[in-house]
Amino acid sequence: MELKPVSPTVKTPAAWFTGDVYLTPIHSGTGPSRMTVGLVRFTPGARTNWHSHAVGQTLHVTEGVGLVGTRDGTVFRIHAGETVICPPGEDHWHGAGADTFMSHLAMLEATPDGGDPTTWLEPLTDDDYQAANRA
Repeated sequence: MELKPVSPTVKTPAAWFTGDVYLTPIHSGTGPSRMTVGLVRFTPGARTNWHSHAVGQTLHVTEGVGLVGTRDGTVFRIHAGETVICPPGEDHWHGAGADTFMSHLAMLEATPDGGDPTTWLEPLTDDDYQAANRA
């Protein structure tokens, strides 16, 4: 058993996010575990770029109201206490609602070869984000 101290919170890279998003790393597994967990905090209107995960991703909302969208136009409005399962290889984005903060635990696994589990893609357009908020 190990007790880990709280890791410093960092601002996420602007190349992968729109708006102000902060990450507090919680866990990064070392063999045989490949699990990575982070607490991600989105300010109102902030969101990820489109992206996918080789082994999938689980999002558990801890605070606020947010959105998760897929390429086929599906948008989920997510609330504290809810969990979203993003299957392997599915392009998606997630973030806060236009007028609310949203925080979630992002849980994912590294690929079996230890590679980067995330493929980052283009930003979600402002028009598409605004449409998702109206849906």
